Amino acid sequence: MSGIDAIYQDKILAYAADIPRLGKLEDATHKGEAVSRACGSEISVYLKVEDGRIADYAHKVDACALGSAAASIVARAIVGCPVEEVLRARDQMEAMLKKDGPAPDGTFTELGVLQSARTLTNRHSSMLLALNASAKALKEK
Repeated sequence: MSGIDAIYQDKILAYAADIPRLGKLEDATHKGEAVSRACGSEISVYLKVEDGRIADYAHKVDACALGSAAASIVARAIVGCPVEEVLRARDQMEAMLKKDGPAPDGTFTELGVLQSARTLTNRHSSMLLALNASAKALKEK
């Protein structure tokens, strides 16, 4: 993982190795998928939305370490969030990676651990998988 600050490498790998909420929600109200053409990483997300908030979440993740770490962080943060915050986090994450913007705020601040990987442009789409799939699902319903 060249290009990643050594101080963050262990934290990123720890998140990648411990992904919560794996599986599928049978009572999901929204479903989304995303694939990174650059590395073949993919994710399917299942969301249950009630009263404008994420009431439950599950996902199936087949991703590189950076995509897995981002998915792990999203899974830890997303339940209880207003839909608008999830959509904002997706836009903020993209700006952080592609425009040298600040890390996402609010519930998703821990995604800032991936700032050190923004120089790995071929992995941007992988780091955005969980939020892209969630945003797609939330916008399509």
